[in-house]
Amino acid sequence: MVVLSLQVVQFRPSPPQHFPLHSNRPSKGNIIRCGIAEPSGEPAPLGQKTKYNDGFFERAFMTLFARKMEKFAAPVKAGTETKKNGWWDHDYESFVEVSKRVMQGRSRMQQQQVVREVLLSMLPPGAPAQFKKLFPPTKWAAEFNAALTVPFFQWLVGPSEVVEVEVDGVKQQSGVLIKKCRYLENSGCVGMCVNMCKFPTQDFFTNEFGLPLTMIPNFEDMSCEMVYGQVPPPFEEDPVSKQPCYADIYFEDMSCEMVYGQVPPQFEEDPVSKQPCYADICSISNPSSSVCPKLQA
Repeated sequence: MVVLSLQVVQFRPSPPQHFPLHSNRPSKGNIIRCGIAEPSGEPAPLGQKTKYNDGFFERAFMTLFARKMEKFAAPVKAGTETKKNGWWDHDYESFVEVSKRVMQGRSRMQQQQVVREVLLSMLPPGAPAQFKKLFPPTKWAAEFNAALTVPFFQWLVGPSEVVEVEVDGVKQQSGVLIKKCRYLENSGCVGMCVNMCKFPTQDFFTNEFGLPLTMIPNFEDMSCEMVYGQVPPPFEEDPVSKQPCYADIYFEDMSCEMVYGQVPPQFEEDPVSKQPCYADICSISNPSSSVCPKLQA
């Protein structure tokens, strides 16, 4: 993906929804839906996992990233089945599983460094420096990157759309609204969102490509806003640094079915006997903690 550079700018204050809404916002027909299999064509409601029909393009990226990250991942636990080894056998779940193993045994900064190395490995040598020279900072540069984000990141984050933001007093189409982040939805982990996506992506665009980028995840509805041109705040000043652990509020759809008249199976034969702890969503989760432990590492 071609990435351009931009000067430091200020972001216009946004409404309570955490993203700016304007009358000239793109129509639904312009939203990339990333092969969503839901009848409505929209992400599933909060608490339900969105179904996707991933095609050749999406699975190729999942496989590429999973294989790159596998080099840094902790070994698979004994007794865990690992049958997704073929080139086209990787799916989104296996990609997220590799991400979780990358987190294990690493500090917050070490996790972010792994993602940086993976991203750099996708580019030819010297590419970041060349992009900085070829594309001077312009309003067009920010809008172009926002436009590219929608189709090229859909496999990772799900459906998104370009939205209007105000940069240094000028309105421009350099914001991207992710309606319900697929990565956050499938991982269910604040630490993975912040350490494996938000901060390494911000750092990569801002420091490697010279294009400031701020990502603003909303952990209440799993949406996220990407703002090209806005310098990201230091970790200590970012609201996500105080975000509580996610493990105690998200796991599949949390539904339960009671069947009167049906004899229950023995514990050893019941599927719940193999069910991992909610805490396994995060490798060191502690729901009683006021802040996600992975953000304190």
